[in-house]
Amino acid sequence: MSRPILPESRIHPDIRKTLAEHHRDVIDEVEAAIAGHKVVVVGMAQNPYPRKARKLLDAKGVPYHYLEYGSYLSTWRRRNALKMWAGWPTFPMIFVGGQLIGGAEDLARLMKSGAFDALLAGAQNA
Repeated sequence: MSRPILPESRIHPDIRKTLAEHHRDVIDEVEAAIAGHKVVVVGMAQNPYPRKARKLLDAKGVPYHYLEYGSYLSTWRRRNALKMWAGWPTFPMIFVGGQLIGGAEDLARLMKSGAFDALLAGAQNA
């Protein structure tokens, strides 16, 4: 899969550093969580879908690490940096073994098909 990302050659040199460092702390925090846990859920307050994903994992007894970044009106810029980094447009962002599997509905679909169990069994993180 190839998704369109503006190539660096089309970004003016004067803003490349700004772009690279845009809310880098949030991205680093998520990367560290992914490196340390088999399952990571990145969500936000007041959004029912991160809660749905966590309920699915809880019901299955799957341990996970949860990171929450604000609510609909707060810290949206920090969440936007995560969306730009991952290329995933909504929350939650669910990672299994370091791989982005999508959101709550994607998790439910993988669980229903049995693919989640295989993915979890092959996960190399923590």
